[in-house]
Amino acid sequence: MGAGSRASRILTGGSRRPGAPAVALASTVVFFGVLGLVVVSSPGWPRVRDAFLDAEVFAAALPDVLRAFAVNVRLFLIAELLVLVLGLLLAIMRNLPGPVFFPLRLFAVVYSDVFRGLPGIAVIYVLGFGVPGLRLPGVPRDPFFWALVALTLLYTAYVAEVYRAGIESVHPSQEAAARSLGLTRIQALRFVIVPQAIRRVIPPLLNDFIGLQKDSALVSVVGVVEAFRQTQIRAAATFEYTVFLALALVFLLVTIPLARLTDWLVARDRRRQLAGGVR
Repeated sequence: MGAGSRASRILTGGSRRPGAPAVALASTVVFFGVLGLVVVSSPGWPRVRDAFLDAEVFAAALPDVLRAFAVNVRLFLIAELLVLVLGLLLAIMRNLPGPVFFPLRLFAVVYSDVFRGLPGIAVIYVLGFGVPGLRLPGVPRDPFFWALVALTLLYTAYVAEVYRAGIESVHPSQEAAARSLGLTRIQALRFVIVPQAIRRVIPPLLNDFIGLQKDSALVSVVGVVEAFRQTQIRAAATFEYTVFLALALVFLLVTIPLARLTDWLVARDRRRQLAGGVR
């Protein structure tokens, strides 16, 4: 299916009636035209325009925001690698069989419940200010380090649940077939179930990593000068808020391609499932 065909289906909502694209286009133009008219005719529009839509301020601020965004990217990439590994380990711990592994299963359940229930900014505050405040010998005091630890702890809990859902989605017959070949339950989990589960959860994992990339802006509360903190500094110094549009653009340039990649993967998996059902 070509790009033009996909765009047409989006515009028409899948309808094949003659004239549907024209109706969809006209309704879109009317909707956004009315929305724009409401905004520009509002009493406070001139002040908002001057504060947030200054092209010169935008052009001057964008290079600084991009340089600071490199910190977000570094934080995001390191945290993503750690989360992928730790989340999988946590999910496997929760699925270990037998009473001897009950402490590990209990730890996995408690960890997921706690860190999925805590506000992210609270975890970043406690680790970023509390642990360095103890002044323990040998313990790092770098705010970037503790911001990385906080994001890793938080998103490991979410990703572990994604992995667990993938593991539980594998049909029990897969494990039965592996056991019939002489594999133990742990070997079946390692060589048969987990590889299938990982392939199934790639799209939801990408959704979590979009959230992780956005939440990297929260680390500014502990003093890490990343893109959001740089934006705050510049806005406080100049009282110009167009810089926040520059920040939004930089984040969108990363998150929108990831979102489209996720949609493409979901659609590909759906086509594979339908093709398998036909056969």
